[in-house]
Amino acid sequence: MTVRYEDNHIIIVDKDSSEIVQGDKTGDRPLSETVKQYIKEAYAKPGEVFLGVVHRLDRPVSGLVVFARTSKALSRLNKMFQEGQVHKTYRAMVKEQPPKDEDELTHWLVRNEKQNKSYAYDHEVPNSKKAILHYRVIEKLDNYYLLEIDLKTGRHHQIRCQLAKIGCPIKGDLKYGAKRSNPDGSISLQSYSINFIHPVSKKNIDVVSEKSLY
Repeated sequence: MTVRYEDNHIIIVDKDSSEIVQGDKTGDRPLSETVKQYIKEAYAKPGEVFLGVVHRLDRPVSGLVVFARTSKALSRLNKMFQEGQVHKTYRAMVKEQPPKDEDELTHWLVRNEKQNKSYAYDHEVPNSKKAILHYRVIEKLDNYYLLEIDLKTGRHHQIRCQLAKIGCPIKGDLKYGAKRSNPDGSISLQSYSINFIHPVSKKNIDVVSEKSLY
């Protein structure tokens, strides 16, 4: 974890691909606890440190995560995320060439809780949620294509599922059809940049991840 931005109300960190944002059944120490410890030590805070989880990233995904340091920021950020006022850009590496260099994908996703996996359909089906993303190829590497992705909706495993649906599973993502895993267990998907109006100060916040996908 690396801190990329902090003030009295929010803190934005660059997550490693092995970290979980919030505690789960694995019992592993979550990123939220690491950030709390950082704040406690950095500001010599006595007692319990307040930290609000605003959004999550899948464990094997790296990149930017926003936390709230005050209850005022937490309630306002929650509302901003719900209303689409926080603009996040992702980057992904795929082995197969996408059908187009740039496209908007619309699918209907059904989440399978038991498998912790989503399935994409070209039309609406029972219990499905509409999922929209825009991608463009920004670089062609020797064996891979680097995509920049703009999410229009926020569904479970949306990017992973929609890219797999068009025959372009993300590098290392065995769950969605990649041929082999990455050595460190990550998938080549990153929360690359985040931009929003600060919920308290109203200044523009624009942060970019410094982690490399390759």
